[in-house]
Amino acid sequence: MPPDRDKLPGAPTTSTEVDAFLKKLTTAPRIHPAPGQRGRLMFALDATASRQPTWNQACHLQADMFKETAALGGLDIQLVFYRGFAEFRASEWFGEAAGLLKYMSAVTCLGGKTQIGRVLSFAIDETKRRRVNALVFVGDCMEEDIDALCHKAGELGLLGVPVFVFHEGSDPTAAAAFRQIARLTHGAYCPFDSNSARQLRELLSAVAVYAAGGPAALEDYSRRAGGATLLLARQVPRS
Repeated sequence: MPPDRDKLPGAPTTSTEVDAFLKKLTTAPRIHPAPGQRGRLMFALDATASRQPTWNQACHLQADMFKETAALGGLDIQLVFYRGFAEFRASEWFGEAAGLLKYMSAVTCLGGKTQIGRVLSFAIDETKRRRVNALVFVGDCMEEDIDALCHKAGELGLLGVPVFVFHEGSDPTAAAAFRQIARLTHGAYCPFDSNSARQLRELLSAVAVYAAGGPAALEDYSRRAGGATLLLARQVPRS
């Protein structure tokens, strides 16, 4: 049987936590890609062994992000992941779901330490070459120096790249680090669990729409999607 995309392990996500995420998203820098340019979203994933059960679900999530931004002129997404013994990889920029899905489907999670600092450093270097509108990070733990991570997050924040962190599970050390990374970049943090996979897809799609077209596009998307995205759009100013 194919995996149930609505079955993700983790700690419960409360309505208060989702509301907090939506509120934080409204304070992120107003994202408006330059005229004639597609939005660019970096999709970073922890591919260490503990995340193997949800890697397939992540493959399906990215397809929804492409789908919801097509009418806005499209969105380019780059997959960044780490796994194993200091292995760190970044794909090319994909403008459609099929290419990215094929790339992700060939990846197998391997045991190893987290490399979140490398993700942030890579995002800094990439946006200096050409603007990255937003960074999404999905992970479950953090095994690095928190001060060093916060320093890199601060640098990314100065470049105007918000980090939207989706935390699988309930590790308190990771939660504390992820919240600080989101705060320093003017992004947002949200945990997810086995009961919130559908909502996670909606919120990821909302972030993608926001990266591709700004607040007005998000408001239009929310009218179609409803749910948590509608609450988000009501708080985002049009200008």
